[in-house]
Amino acid sequence: MASDPIDDAAVLNALFGNSPQGLFVFDSERKVTRYNPSGRGVRKLAAEDVVGHDVEEFAPGLESAELRSLMEEALASGVPLRGMLIRGQSPSDPDRTLAVEVSLFPLPDSGNGTPGLVGVVEDVTERQAAADRLAVLSKVNSTVGSTLDVRTTADELVRALVPTFADGASVDLLDDGPPSGPLSSGVPLRRISFAPADTVTARKEGDSRPFPYPTPYTQALNDTEARIVPVTPDAPWLAADPDMFEPLLRANVHSMIVVPLTVRNTVLGLLTLYRHRTDAFEETDLDVARQAAATTAAHLDNARSYRREHMVASTLQRKLQPSTTPRLSAVETAHMYLPESAGGDWYDVIPLSGTRVALVVGDVAGHGIEAAATMGQLRIALRTLALQDLETDELLTHLDEVASQLAEPSDAYVATCAVTVYNPVSRRCAMVRAGHPAPVIVDPAGSPIPVDVPLGPPLGAGGGRVFTPALIDLPAGTLIAHYTNGLLGAHAHDPAAARRRLAQTLASPARPLRELSDDAVYRMAPSRDDDAVLLLARTHTLAKENVADWTLPAEPSVVSTARRLVDQQLAVWHLEEAAYTTGLIVSELVTNAIRYGAGPIQLRLIHDSGRLLTEVTDANSTSPHLRHARESDEGGRGLYIVMRLSTRWGVRHSHQDKTIWSEQRLGGEPDEAAGFEAFDVAEVEELS
Repeated sequence: MASDPIDDAAVLNALFGNSPQGLFVFDSERKVTRYNPSGRGVRKLAAEDVVGHDVEEFAPGLESAELRSLMEEALASGVPLRGMLIRGQSPSDPDRTLAVEVSLFPLPDSGNGTPGLVGVVEDVTERQAAADRLAVLSKVNSTVGSTLDVRTTADELVRALVPTFADGASVDLLDDGPPSGPLSSGVPLRRISFAPADTVTARKEGDSRPFPYPTPYTQALNDTEARIVPVTPDAPWLAADPDMFEPLLRANVHSMIVVPLTVRNTVLGLLTLYRHRTDAFEETDLDVARQAAATTAAHLDNARSYRREHMVASTLQRKLQPSTTPRLSAVETAHMYLPESAGGDWYDVIPLSGTRVALVVGDVAGHGIEAAATMGQLRIALRTLALQDLETDELLTHLDEVASQLAEPSDAYVATCAVTVYNPVSRRCAMVRAGHPAPVIVDPAGSPIPVDVPLGPPLGAGGGRVFTPALIDLPAGTLIAHYTNGLLGAHAHDPAAARRRLAQTLASPARPLRELSDDAVYRMAPSRDDDAVLLLARTHTLAKENVADWTLPAEPSVVSTARRLVDQQLAVWHLEEAAYTTGLIVSELVTNAIRYGAGPIQLRLIHDSGRLLTEVTDANSTSPHLRHARESDEGGRGLYIVMRLSTRWGVRHSHQDKTIWSEQRLGGEPDEAAGFEAFDVAEVEELS
């Protein structure tokens, strides 16, 4: 037996009388003709306040413009719209924020030309709030910690939380870094970030002072527990500093969350969140704040660790750089060093024999303490090798061997380097480079001088190690500019254009080098992510009257001739007081060249800035050896005598010959010379 059909009217009455979802029937003018009073959000509203009214009248807190647009779209298209999210205040509970999903179903035209709509409204406030909290944490995780900068990390946090989660946020960090023990109430914190710009508290960015005591801030620092804090005019903690907290009340802040930023049980600072919107913070919001603070604290700790390492590395790097550059006759120098990334850039100005000078710039791969330590080792090794008077190609070959010993298996290379050796007597310049940019050279008129310096492999790269120098004679007043890639800044993508720009910047070589160095920084805008070094050198030439050269045959009789020529030249220079010591040195060096050298002998005297240089060159490249002769020996004392009479002495090799040189400081011979005053020239010749 078939059952009786169910009455449609009964079904509708049941739905409109009991459904927890909001059901609304709208006419063509968007007025409510029927609704279910049991629906959430309208239970407290009288029927006369709903029927015959549009939604804007009985639910003014909803996003009415968006809802109106959706209704017009459904009416015009006749196509249902499902699951559209609308937010606003609950019409029956103005203190509650409402999130609803609205579905709209157009009704067919009944024939009178007045189509209608059925609206189904579901309260998804709790579900949407949970989704919003997850979205906030997702944004924190994806955007906070993009750099190793403390301030940037704090800014990223407040931008992730405001205005989606809070109306205001601030980050305050301990000024002196994480404490070694419990925090006292008077510890100062510096505000490093806040949002929005018109922050709801009186503390401004950069303020460093303790929070007033006792307040929720000091309590959170004391017990490291996050807390929700109601803000009411009668809250007792507001009295701790009315001037500071009065802006909270003026901004209608009614709820705060104060969360310690902690990592490994160490307090870094505080995150404070403020709300003046409808809903106060709840316990579920406190969980979000805790997780956001924990994530950020880890990034802040990494940033602080990086900053500490950066400071240590920068300090180490500065300590390993030359404290001062020497004042030389060969060149006038100025340098600029920007340790932005605490990498391994370095420079050096090394005085060499014969008034020559070595100009060095290098760049170690990597950053941090290890790069700075490697830089120090390479700089000391290079300086030691340079003082051996090696040719520039041999110098880099030996430095490459040192770098290979420092290299890790995973290193593609250890460093790049460029070396220029300038001789102010001959004006000859030797340039060599290992994976490094060639120097920019500008003549005295300001025009660039093109020099093709062959590019050798970086130091420690392995494989073929061929370093070929470029030789060029430079006029006095030429400007040599060595630099590292960090100087190129925004122009690094086009090195050739960057070199032209640098040459244009240095096109006034007569200006003070310090001004030119500063201009190079201003115009090149060095990278903030890499160290930058610029070493400028303006070449000089020794005056002809300060240099004396003689070519002598390799015969024993020329020893006395050499002494006589030296005596005459010293008289011209008014250095007669140095004649005796210099005569001994010249006798020993010339005699040594005659006995063990080859070809004609070149004798040179140089009078330079309070010192007297003696050089004897022969065609034998074999290195002499210093011997300490026994009493029974008839020879072997020559170079020993030279050593005792000289401030410095050494041997300089070229591919064709060798030069033994001696340097004396004028204005008083070394104390060691006093023991030789009893020797006459003949006795010295016999001993040597």
